[in-house]
Amino acid sequence: MTAMLMNTHEARLSALRQQLAAQTLDGFVVPICDEHMSEYVGAYAQRLEWLTGFGGSAGTAVVLAERAAMFVDGRYTLQVRDQVDARHYSFEHVPATSVAGWLAVQAPQGARIGYDAWLHTRGWVEATARALAPRGGTLVAVAASPVDAIWADQPAPSPAPAVPHAIDHAGVSATDKRGAVARWLADQACDAVVIAALDSVAWLFNIRGADVACTPVALAFALVHADGSADLFLAPEKVTPELVAHLGPDVRIAPRDHFAAALAALGGKRVAVDPERSVAAIFNALDAAGATIAALTDPVLVPKAVKNPVEIAGQRAAQARDGAAVARFLHWLEQTAPAGGETEISAAQRLESERRATNALIDLSFPTISGSGPNGAIVHYSVNEATNRAIAPNSVYLVDSGGQYRDGTTDITRTVWIGPDAPPAEVCDRFTRVLKGHIAIARAVFPAGTSGAQLDVLARQFLWAAGLDYAHGTGHGVGSFLSVHEGPQRIAKVQGGQAGTAHALLPGMIVSNEPGYYRAGAYGIRIENLVLVEERAIAGAEGAYMGFATLTHVPIDRRLIDLALLDAGERGWIDAYHAQVRAILAPQLDGADRDWLEAATAPL
Repeated sequence: MTAMLMNTHEARLSALRQQLAAQTLDGFVVPICDEHMSEYVGAYAQRLEWLTGFGGSAGTAVVLAERAAMFVDGRYTLQVRDQVDARHYSFEHVPATSVAGWLAVQAPQGARIGYDAWLHTRGWVEATARALAPRGGTLVAVAASPVDAIWADQPAPSPAPAVPHAIDHAGVSATDKRGAVARWLADQACDAVVIAALDSVAWLFNIRGADVACTPVALAFALVHADGSADLFLAPEKVTPELVAHLGPDVRIAPRDHFAAALAALGGKRVAVDPERSVAAIFNALDAAGATIAALTDPVLVPKAVKNPVEIAGQRAAQARDGAAVARFLHWLEQTAPAGGETEISAAQRLESERRATNALIDLSFPTISGSGPNGAIVHYSVNEATNRAIAPNSVYLVDSGGQYRDGTTDITRTVWIGPDAPPAEVCDRFTRVLKGHIAIARAVFPAGTSGAQLDVLARQFLWAAGLDYAHGTGHGVGSFLSVHEGPQRIAKVQGGQAGTAHALLPGMIVSNEPGYYRAGAYGIRIENLVLVEERAIAGAEGAYMGFATLTHVPIDRRLIDLALLDAGERGWIDAYHAQVRAILAPQLDGADRDWLEAATAPL
């Protein structure tokens, strides 16, 4: 097949089917994933996008000889239809339909369905194998991915060096972090623990990298032992004298492709492995070695999520710096967009330039979601030359964006009205209901032990009252110069066993507060700030109580607020929030930008 033909997704699907036949497989499962169960992956691991055209951060394709399907959740129901050819793939909604459930019905009798054991969890493998069994089907771990076999110009993994993350930003030394893991291993009667998640490796060793766009991690695995020593597996080209000195003598460095052999040498040991954050191949290797596996949650997960005082101070500094950049952008947008001539791409570029003007930006924290009109209704919309819309006068514009700074990670969404006319009553109604939900989360006070799932209804109640809702979570955790989506904390409905919804919110955790509303084909609304979980002192309280401190400070578009829908407490919250925005941003702005800020944050 010629290179030109292979540039079409139809041709790639045909080539994959030919490759499956050559490998005596009746089907293959292609997830968006890498060997570390990452949400965002390096270019070399973007197999699903290469095969289908789908550019979202969560999804799976199943390819059989006669049919194929795409599985996405509510964030991507519109995007998948724009990017993937419906002639070749059916669209399946998760969690209503699962890959295992679909295969149980659609796979031929006796089918051999291939999968890459380095891209799926053991739980997924077991569930899918059970689903195939009644049809006499089997799940087959491939030695070589059939997608990689036909992807002639597949990029190589990034060679970028791993770099130390200074104690001035980390707050706790890597030695102390490993010591805490060693104590945990003693408590669990384990000899070693596998650390497979990239952000866990980065946090534990106080290192960062540039191997995944928008997420400052290095491709690496780690084994931490009961004596506090560790083995770190990463490509030799990533290792510098500075890194070796930073890691110290108790961290042994080996090539990343030696990791499987190191697992094979753990026979007779009791090894802790997180079943949600480690791929099936790790379990297979340990089983084959004769190790005893303790299925335990990654011991780094909660300490990483509970920010220390240095990380909290850094986050506040990053948010203030980032807020001023976003404010300058919003002033520019208000001045220029009503005249026409700006597009989703030009706006995203302007916003990035404002962040880069701080001279502190390392990277964006995710590709900017810049959605005008109906594109704003695509929850995780990703603008490109083919989809780029003009930002039309008298329309709704949604921009969800963030930055990676050495002292913190930001994530903010603002929805604004592009004048000159007044916005329609329906838009103001929906915006204000979203705002009321946002305020309800921001003002929440809750007892220790409360989970995000228990708070989610606070954000949705005003939309529900009007028969409306949104198909995404209300809040996700955020890292400290790490992943913009961090667990285990989460504010969301409990659906399909989603991780994080039942985990208690602990002081020091950072989570987003982002209710929304989306009218397909018309507009989208989302208001997002990051908030910090902190203790609340309540006179006479029976037990410990928590609340949220808002970290993000950028004006909320007053033109879209229907004052009649707000009560006195909500009005007071908005005025107090805007006063705080003025206090934090005004010293960083001057001239017309500062004048705009004063008007944008004037009391209601």
